Amino acid sequence: MAQSSQIDRIAERVERLLVRYEELQRTNALLAEQVEVLTHERDSLKSRLSAARTRVEALLERLPEAAAGPAPQKDPA
Repeated sequence: MAQSSQIDRIAERVERLLVRYEELQRTNALLAEQVEVLTHERDSLKSRLSAARTRVEALLERLPEAAAGPAPQKDPA
């Protein structure tokens, strides 16, 4: 009788572990999907940043030399 009860407890614990395992598998799949989405978003933002940086650098190159340097300071005397 005691052995049957022990087997039942072990079987119940195994069932709970299997349910928990399935929950963790689903959670892991959702997290992997989020990582993929965020990685794609990060790559897109990096690409946009690079394009914006290129445009800013091109605009800076078009500025006249005097405008690119520091403004001349007046002598306080």
